[in-house]
Amino acid sequence: MFCFLPMRILKKKILSYVKKKYLNLKSGTYIQRNKIPFKLNRSIVKQEKVYIKKGTKKFKEVILAFFSAGLSTFAILYCVQPILPLFSEKFHLSPAQSSLSLSSATSMMAIGMLFTGPLSDFLGRKKIMSISLFLAAFCTIFCSTMHSWEAIIIMRALTGLALSGVVAVAMTYLSEEIDPIFLAFSMGLYISGNTIGGCLGRFLTSILATYFSWEIALRVIGISALITAGLFLYLLPNSKNFNSAPLNTRKLFFDFLLQCKDPALSKLFFIGFIIMGSFVTLFNYVGYRLMLSPFYINQTIIGFLSLFYLIGVYSSPQAGILTEKYNKGVVLISALLLMISGLFITQSNHLCFIFMGLILFAAGFFAAHSVASSWIGHHTTVSKAQTSSLYLFFYYLGSSIVGTCGGFFWFSGGWTSISLFIFSILILGIFLAIRLERIEKNNH
Repeated sequence: MFCFLPMRILKKKILSYVKKKYLNLKSGTYIQRNKIPFKLNRSIVKQEKVYIKKGTKKFKEVILAFFSAGLSTFAILYCVQPILPLFSEKFHLSPAQSSLSLSSATSMMAIGMLFTGPLSDFLGRKKIMSISLFLAAFCTIFCSTMHSWEAIIIMRALTGLALSGVVAVAMTYLSEEIDPIFLAFSMGLYISGNTIGGCLGRFLTSILATYFSWEIALRVIGISALITAGLFLYLLPNSKNFNSAPLNTRKLFFDFLLQCKDPALSKLFFIGFIIMGSFVTLFNYVGYRLMLSPFYINQTIIGFLSLFYLIGVYSSPQAGILTEKYNKGVVLISALLLMISGLFITQSNHLCFIFMGLILFAAGFFAAHSVASSWIGHHTTVSKAQTSSLYLFFYYLGSSIVGTCGGFFWFSGGWTSISLFIFSILILGIFLAIRLERIEKNNH
């Protein structure tokens, strides 16, 4: 009956027929009735994205799942930091050799993120994250049974590789499934879980190792992480806006190059490099300063400095809320200025001012990381997991490179020299943030 109609009307009639016959408009999927072999072309009807909104049951489940995942991930990653002296004593190691138990995990995690992110584009977000959490928990439990230093390093490296599947994919899942209006807030809560996890892992391991042994400490952390992995698998809703993409290594390589050449993304990558490098450098060497004259603080008290990280539980989601009211660039620049303010306050020789400066610096760091993370999600339209992986790769690369370079400044000029080094790279970060804001304004 369509053959006598003009082409324009014919097209409308066919589209109307297809919608009524095969398409469920609410879910954005097509239904094959009467077993008619038909596949709807995406170009005919655009699939609607169904976002999880704040205040709903699913939103609460996602937040709880990612908060627990962040808690578990960073408890596992940093749990060995307070027991490095015990490793040195047991296995007759230098401090540098003992630190390999941490650096082997972080370096393998950074490398792994380049691959686990793109792998999740093919296999799915929830599947990769769940498998990664279970593998990391089992590796930690197995690590507690090792009796040679080489075996411990291997298990810690495998643990870091497993954790890369959580760290690289978490931001991608949130940017795909959470309503963009509440993305920054959700990202801030996830980073809060990371912060608490890092602190909890250090303190729990320290207490258990003091009263029992380092083996029992790692075993408890591993079993706790195993329970958390089960909770994550149960709570996290399946992806609704995920579209599987075939794994193409050649395309993967060229995508990496394209993302690094993107004017906005390249600046966000380098800002991540700067803020993490500055943060690690400051907290790595402030302990050395406080052990010298005129403070002479013992190692136990210095260990409590990690409590200052908890300010991130407040500043991360707060930064997300501020980006809903103000421009993201303004919030990011303000966070970097807060880090510089805290750095200047630490120049005082009064402990209360030094502690205040450290708190301000930590608050600015977590706020800046929260804004940059959510900005990555907003800016990226394709290959989100790969882009998040690249950001986090540069983020942890900054921890290694800038943290190591900070040592040369410490030996050459003490705290003043290292402060000038951190100040210089933070100024560079502000310059990049200003350029980034201009790019975003031109795009809109």
